[in-house]
Amino acid sequence: MSTIHKSNTRFVGQMEFDTEINGHHITLDTSEASGGENKGPSPKPLILSSLAGCTGMDVVSLLNKMKVSYSNFNIAVEADLGDEHPRIYTEIRLTYFIKTEDHDKMQKAVQLSMDKYCGVSAMLSKVCPIVSKIVYL
Repeated sequence: MSTIHKSNTRFVGQMEFDTEINGHHITLDTSEASGGENKGPSPKPLILSSLAGCTGMDVVSLLNKMKVSYSNFNIAVEADLGDEHPRIYTEIRLTYFIKTEDHDKMQKAVQLSMDKYCGVSAMLSKVCPIVSKIVYL
């Protein structure tokens, strides 16, 4: 049986929308230069946060299962946006910052997330390349 994800997005005014996902609310908006009031993230950068959250949860779960000690875990995401409409990402870059002594298992966790577990990565990689690197603190 398949799982169904649902959200409801309601127009608030100008360019602002309120999205409700499982009882959680997110305000979506755009910059003042684009007609909004900058009350929340615009949709495309939110996709990048979803990617970071998805792969981050995978990595944490895998490191915990491998009994790897780590701290100061952070994921930075950058993406190049194409010039022509529809303006889509042409490359996404993930940088994992982490303090751990077990570099091999961290590399394995990132690779498993990107190749096997992260559904957001699997979807986005059909549209543009995703490259990643790990910076050890």
